Amino acid sequence: MLKFELHGNDGRARAGELTVNGNTARTPLFMPVATRGVVRTLLSQDLKKLGVNAIITNAYHLLMRPGVDIVDELGGLHKFMKWDGIIFTDSGGFQMIRKGFEQRLTDNMVRFKSHIDGSVFEMSPRQNIELQMRLGTDAAMCLDFCPPHNADRDTLDASVQKTTLWAKECRQMEGNIFGISQGGIDPYLRARSCAEIAEIDFQGYALGGLSIGEPAADMYRMLDIAHDIYPLRAPRYLMGLGSPVEILESIDRGMDMFDSAYPTRNARHGTVFTEIGPLDIRKARYRRNGSPLDETCSCPICQTYTRAYVNHLCRANELSWMYMATIHNLHFIISLFARAREEILNGNFYEFKRTFTEKYG
Repeated sequence: MLKFELHGNDGRARAGELTVNGNTARTPLFMPVATRGVVRTLLSQDLKKLGVNAIITNAYHLLMRPGVDIVDELGGLHKFMKWDGIIFTDSGGFQMIRKGFEQRLTDNMVRFKSHIDGSVFEMSPRQNIELQMRLGTDAAMCLDFCPPHNADRDTLDASVQKTTLWAKECRQMEGNIFGISQGGIDPYLRARSCAEIAEIDFQGYALGGLSIGEPAADMYRMLDIAHDIYPLRAPRYLMGLGSPVEILESIDRGMDMFDSAYPTRNARHGTVFTEIGPLDIRKARYRRNGSPLDETCSCPICQTYTRAYVNHLCRANELSWMYMATIHNLHFIISLFARAREEILNGNFYEFKRTFTEKYG
């Protein structure tokens, strides 16, 4: 069962509550990416301590390794990961339908190769939902056709057609299922896709094919289109966005849910988020810096360690620095979402967004 309740709004920005199979998460909501059943460098108990309520995994990668049979046999993802929060699963369509991996693409199925051993798989939209349910997901994403951001119009049109056909088949399955629109940054195709997906009547609605290299201004125009078409009663999910400023701009355009590896991937490459913008903790300038990563941050890393220490661990190739940076970045993002929700309910979101953007740079 999936239920979405709207608690308030400030303009188009919305604050609500998402209940999925008995677990509740407040929106706006950020979901860390646990592609293979883990958020890199962290454990499930770390996520709970950070206040994470929902994560997203990837059906393609879990099919490849360890395999759906093993996860199913061991009680599903919740038991496998020791995670009692909400689990969304991505269909894995982005991985299945890409250059070098796609073998055949029809109105009824996708044939694709394993990136591990080259073995060939065939999967229909219905089978993809069955796979996600066997993994033990709380909410599944429809199989969709996501072309690259610079695809020509014929490819975009084909992606919209197949995404709608596949969505209709996916909706015949039991469970909590989100429909996804495509269309790239073509206004007509995006509007058409949103309308076709909305007509199918899903529990939630996502936007795919964005935040994959297109200019932010073009992405925002697609969000404006989706806001005017997607039903107000259901959560809106912008897939793959993790930049703090772009997140706030997207919340301001009516988006409720987000996922991205951006905070954790940046952490592992030395970029940590601070109130006044990102900094590269690997730089030599921090070798003698006795300040925390962010002086305004209440995360356990900033409350305990200095920039100099994290810099030392990094330069000494001690892997613990990645854990520390990841903890900090996720805390930063989760706190940003909590603050955004508070400001929406207080009717002060626009000013909060403006102030944060000016400081963050």
